[in-house]
Amino acid sequence: MPGATINFFTVEIKYTLKNKLALKKWIKDAIVNEGFKPGEISFILCSDEYLHKINVEYLNHDTYTDIITFDNSEDEDIIAGDIFISVDRISENASQFSVDERDELHRVVIHGILHLCGYLDKKKEDKKRMTEKENEYLSKRIIG
Repeated sequence: MPGATINFFTVEIKYTLKNKLALKKWIKDAIVNEGFKPGEISFILCSDEYLHKINVEYLNHDTYTDIITFDNSEDEDIIAGDIFISVDRISENASQFSVDERDELHRVVIHGILHLCGYLDKKKEDKKRMTEKENEYLSKRIIG
Protein backbone atom coordinates (compact mmCIF):
# COMPACT_ATOMS: atom_id res chain seq x y z
CA MET A 1 0.00 0.00 0.00
CA PRO A 2 1.55 3.30 -1.02
CA GLY A 3 2.19 5.64 1.88
CA ALA A 4 1.79 2.86 4.41
CA THR A 5 4.87 2.55 6.58
CA ILE A 6 4.88 0.49 9.73
CA ASN A 7 8.15 0.59 11.62
CA PHE A 8 9.43 -0.99 14.81
CA PHE A 9 12.05 0.67 16.98
CA THR A 10 13.63 -0.07 20.35
CA VAL A 11 14.66 2.52 22.92
CA GLU A 12 16.83 1.76 25.97
CA ILE A 13 16.34 -2.00 25.50
CA LYS A 14 17.52 -4.87 23.34
CA TYR A 15 14.59 -6.74 21.83
CA THR A 16 14.35 -8.77 18.65
CA LEU A 17 10.96 -8.80 17.00
CA LYS A 18 10.33 -11.93 14.94
CA ASN A 19 8.40 -12.15 11.67
CA LYS A 20 8.17 -8.39 11.10
CA LEU A 21 6.79 -8.71 7.55
CA ALA A 22 3.94 -10.98 8.63
CA LEU A 23 3.27 -8.72 11.61
CA LYS A 24 3.12 -5.63 9.37
CA LYS A 25 0.73 -7.38 6.97
CA TRP A 26 -1.53 -8.42 9.88
CA ILE A 27 -1.59 -4.83 11.17
CA LYS A 28 -2.35 -3.39 7.71
CA ASP A 29 -5.12 -5.97 7.15
CA ALA A 30 -6.72 -5.03 10.50
CA ILE A 31 -6.63 -1.32 9.62
CA VAL A 32 -8.21 -1.94 6.22
CA ASN A 33 -10.81 -4.21 7.81
CA GLU A 34 -11.75 -1.34 10.13
CA GLY A 35 -12.37 0.89 7.09
CA PHE A 36 -9.15 2.91 7.19
CA LYS A 37 -5.91 3.14 5.23
CA PRO A 38 -2.59 2.62 6.99
CA GLY A 39 -0.32 5.66 7.08
CA GLU A 40 2.88 6.13 9.03
CA ILE A 41 2.81 4.04 12.19
CA SER A 42 5.76 3.61 14.54
CA PHE A 43 5.92 1.05 17.31
CA ILE A 44 8.51 1.96 19.91
CA LEU A 45 9.42 -0.95 22.17
CA CYS A 46 10.89 0.32 25.41
CA SER A 47 11.43 -0.28 29.13
CA ASP A 48 8.96 0.27 31.96
CA GLU A 49 10.94 3.30 33.14
CA TYR A 50 10.99 4.92 29.69
CA LEU A 51 7.23 4.49 29.23
CA HIS A 52 6.58 5.68 32.80
CA LYS A 53 8.43 8.94 32.00
CA ILE A 54 6.25 9.45 28.91
CA ASN A 55 3.12 8.70 30.94
CA VAL A 56 4.07 11.32 33.55
CA GLU A 57 5.32 13.95 31.10
CA TYR A 58 2.61 13.80 28.43
CA LEU A 59 -0.43 12.34 30.18
CA ASN A 60 0.14 13.39 33.80
CA HIS A 61 -0.33 9.77 34.92
CA ASP A 62 2.19 8.59 37.52
CA THR A 63 1.57 4.92 36.76
CA TYR A 64 3.19 2.09 34.85
CA THR A 65 1.39 0.88 31.76
CA ASP A 66 1.95 -1.53 28.90
CA ILE A 67 1.05 0.87 26.07
CA ILE A 68 0.61 4.53 25.22
CA THR A 69 -0.78 5.50 21.82
CA PHE A 70 -0.34 8.92 20.23
CA ASP A 71 -2.64 9.59 17.28
CA ASN A 72 -0.84 11.53 14.54
CA SER A 73 -3.61 11.14 11.94
CA GLU A 74 -4.20 14.19 9.79
CA ASP A 75 -6.83 12.65 7.49
CA GLU A 76 -10.01 10.96 8.71
CA ASP A 77 -9.42 7.82 6.67
CA ILE A 78 -5.67 7.36 7.24
CA ILE A 79 -4.36 5.86 10.47
CA ALA A 80 -1.05 7.27 11.71
CA GLY A 81 0.57 7.33 15.12
CA ASP A 82 3.30 6.44 17.56
CA ILE A 83 2.65 3.44 19.78
CA PHE A 84 4.96 2.99 22.77
CA ILE A 85 5.01 -0.49 24.30
CA SER A 86 6.79 -1.56 27.49
CA VAL A 87 8.33 -4.99 26.93
CA ASP A 88 8.77 -5.25 30.72
CA ARG A 89 4.98 -4.96 31.17
CA ILE A 90 4.36 -7.39 28.29
CA SER A 91 6.58 -9.97 29.95
CA GLU A 92 4.98 -9.46 33.36
CA ASN A 93 1.43 -9.53 31.97
CA ALA A 94 2.15 -12.69 29.97
CA SER A 95 3.34 -14.37 33.13
CA GLN A 96 0.40 -13.07 35.18
CA PHE A 97 -2.21 -14.19 32.62
CA SER A 98 -0.37 -17.42 31.71
CA VAL A 99 -0.12 -16.55 28.03
CA ASP A 100 2.75 -16.67 25.59
CA GLU A 101 4.81 -13.46 25.58
CA ARG A 102 4.48 -13.16 21.81
CA ASP A 103 0.68 -13.44 22.08
CA GLU A 104 0.60 -10.72 24.73
CA LEU A 105 2.78 -8.48 22.58
CA HIS A 106 0.46 -9.01 19.61
CA ARG A 107 -2.59 -8.23 21.78
CA VAL A 108 -1.02 -4.95 22.85
CA VAL A 109 0.04 -4.13 19.27
CA ILE A 110 -3.52 -4.59 17.98
CA HIS A 111 -4.87 -2.73 21.03
CA GLY A 112 -2.85 0.33 19.97
CA ILE A 113 -4.08 0.01 16.38
CA LEU A 114 -7.69 -0.23 17.58
CA HIS A 115 -7.20 2.97 19.61
CA LEU A 116 -6.03 4.69 16.41
CA CYS A 117 -9.16 3.36 14.70
CA GLY A 118 -11.29 5.08 17.34
CA TYR A 119 -11.95 2.34 19.89
CA LEU A 120 -12.01 3.36 23.54
CA ASP A 121 -11.45 1.31 26.69
CA LYS A 122 -12.22 3.47 29.74
CA LYS A 123 -15.86 2.46 30.24
CA LYS A 124 -16.83 -1.14 30.95
CA GLU A 125 -18.79 -1.58 27.69
CA ASP A 126 -16.00 0.03 25.64
CA LYS A 127 -13.41 -2.24 27.26
CA LYS A 128 -15.57 -5.29 26.47
CA ARG A 129 -15.85 -4.23 22.80
CA MET A 130 -12.09 -3.56 22.63
CA THR A 131 -11.31 -7.03 24.02
CA GLU A 132 -13.72 -8.63 21.53
CA LYS A 133 -11.97 -6.83 18.67
CA GLU A 134 -8.51 -7.81 19.99
CA ASN A 135 -9.63 -11.45 20.12
CA GLU A 136 -11.09 -11.23 16.61
CA TYR A 137 -7.83 -9.97 15.14
CA LEU A 138 -5.66 -12.30 17.21
CA SER A 139 -7.61 -15.20 15.75
CA LYS A 140 -6.77 -13.93 12.22
CA ARG A 141 -2.99 -13.88 12.77
CA ILE A 142 -0.85 -15.87 10.38
CA ILE A 143 2.46 -15.16 12.03
CA GLY A 144 4.86 -18.03 12.45
